[in-house]
Amino acid sequence: MPSTQDASARSKATVPIVVAVVAALVTGTMLLSTVLGGGEDKESAQTPVSDVSRDGSRPPVDEKNDPFAALVRRDPKDAAALGEVDAPVVMINYSEFQCPFCGKFARDTKPELMKYVEDGTMRIEWRHFPYLGPESITSAKASWAAGEQGRFWEYHDAMFADQQPPNSGKLTDEYLLDKAREIGLDVERFEEDMTSKTAADEVQADFDEGQEIGVTGTPAFLVNGRPIMGAQPTEAFVEAIEQAAQDAQ
Repeated sequence: MPSTQDASARSKATVPIVVAVVAALVTGTMLLSTVLGGGEDKESAQTPVSDVSRDGSRPPVDEKNDPFAALVRRDPKDAAALGEVDAPVVMINYSEFQCPFCGKFARDTKPELMKYVEDGTMRIEWRHFPYLGPESITSAKASWAAGEQGRFWEYHDAMFADQQPPNSGKLTDEYLLDKAREIGLDVERFEEDMTSKTAADEVQADFDEGQEIGVTGTPAFLVNGRPIMGAQPTEAFVEAIEQAAQDAQ
């Protein structure tokens, strides 16, 4: 996984693109303010999950001509990414484990889109945006810890397959450890990673990045820079992906 220094650079690299991305969001047909259908846009989105920012370096990008490029990581070691690093289409997904609409996307839409990952057309890059409360933050760190064992997406699927109601008090440390056992992780290592400062740093950095470009709720997607807000019908994602692939040719 990237170091805390690498993480900070990614956050700083987004600053020049804030205006461009937010403008796209505002002028689109689906606004960030309606990402949860008016249901769960909370003040907690303004509360940092730790006191750490990212510092470090990232590959140079031409942000003036391609602002989306400042957000795309294409890190071959990124456990929270699916697909080829050089895929022509990149979907960035700001998400969290308590959000019911994130669960709907994970269970119903993502499986339909995997054909684009498998044929090399698309790469999915997950970003932690745990804005619904402490259980969201702990879950995000748990999934990051699963990624340290190369099992982020298995943990992701297990969490969403049996998704708990938001702020129900059910996403305890023991529950998260049980999910780790369920998918066969080294639980001792998992617990150590989940409670580490690095986990907090990485989750915080993703959250900071999302805030800097105007994300206020989840799920929020960028498909080669095109915003898609909320758990839209699968057809909306298919159209965006195929258009992006065509434009990239």
